[in-house]
Amino acid sequence: MPHSWGFFIDKNAVIQSIYYNNLFYVNLDFNYPTGTYIIAVSGGVDSIVLLHALAHQYPNNRYVVAHVDHGIRSDSSEDMAVVRRFAYDNNLQFEYTELNLGNNTSEATARQKRYTYLRNLAKKHEAIAIITAHHQDDVIETMFINLIRGTGRRGLSSLKTTPEIIRPLLGVPKAHIYQYAKQCSLHWREDSTNSDMRYLRNTIRHKVVADMNDENRAKALSIISLAATTNAALDAELTQYVKRGLHKNTPVLNRRWFASQPHDISLEILYRLLTDNGVRDINAPMLERTVVAIKTMRPGKTIQLSGAVIVLTKRSARINMHRKTDENTV
Repeated sequence: MPHSWGFFIDKNAVIQSIYYNNLFYVNLDFNYPTGTYIIAVSGGVDSIVLLHALAHQYPNNRYVVAHVDHGIRSDSSEDMAVVRRFAYDNNLQFEYTELNLGNNTSEATARQKRYTYLRNLAKKHEAIAIITAHHQDDVIETMFINLIRGTGRRGLSSLKTTPEIIRPLLGVPKAHIYQYAKQCSLHWREDSTNSDMRYLRNTIRHKVVADMNDENRAKALSIISLAATTNAALDAELTQYVKRGLHKNTPVLNRRWFASQPHDISLEILYRLLTDNGVRDINAPMLERTVVAIKTMRPGKTIQLSGAVIVLTKRSARINMHRKTDENTV
C-alpha cells in the first residue's frame, strides 16, 4: 500500500524517527538554493507549521523570522511573544515591527504595509526570497473572492509562487496543517478576527470552502490550474504584443499606438508593461485611471504609481522606476 513518510525532529534538527500516513510530515514545495530566506510568521498555525517544517526539513538555510504587528487587534502583542519564543527556541534570528494601523484599516492596506516591510528585510539580509504560509485552502478562497470582486482572468490563479515570494504550502490542505501542528505539539495563536464575518474572506472560508467535499475541492483546484496555464500562455503572447508599442524594447510606450487599442486590451497591455518593469501593488481602479490618463492627459504631466512614475510627452509615456515628483501628479 502506498504511503507517505516524514520526520519527527527535535529543535536541534536531528532526525529521530520516521512515521507514516502523513504523521509528522508536511509536503513542502521547496526546491531552492541554500541561503538566507525571510519567513513571514504571524503566530497562527499556518506560519508556525511552515517555520517548523522548513527549519527541520531544510536545516542548512539561514531563516530570518519576520513578524508584523499591524496594530489592528488589542491582543496582537501576544502573537509577537509566541513567534519570538519559537524563533529563540530554535536559534533563529527574529525581526519585528509594529505598524499601529488601527482597527479600521483595510486588508489591502495592511497587506501593502506588511509586504513593504518584508521586502525591506529581504534587502537588509540579502535574502534569496520571502517565504509565506499560504496553503491550498487559501488558493481556493482567493479564487472565489476574486470572482466576486470581478478581478478578471488573473484572479482565478493569483495566489502562486514567484521569484520574490515563495509559498511552499500551496499544495497542502488546512486540515493537514492542523494535523501536523497537533502531532508535533506546536503552539500557535488563533486570530480573533478570523471568525469576523464582516470580512469577505472569512465568509468564503467558513460558509463555502469549509463545506466543500473532496470532489468539489478537486474541481476548484482543476479550474485554478487550468487558469494558471492559460494565463501563462496569454501573458507570454501579450509580452510580445506589447513590444510593438515600445521604443526599442525600452519602457517607453507610443501613446498614439496605445490610444488606438480597445480599452480592455489597453488594460492588459498596461498591466503587462508595469509588471514586466517591476511595478507592484497593481489593482483594477489604478489600471483604469492610468489607461485613461495615458490616452488623454496633456504632455508634461506625470502619473505617480507605487514605486514608479510615468512621464508623459506628446508621443510617449515613459516608465521611470523609484522616482517621485511633486508637480503635475495624478
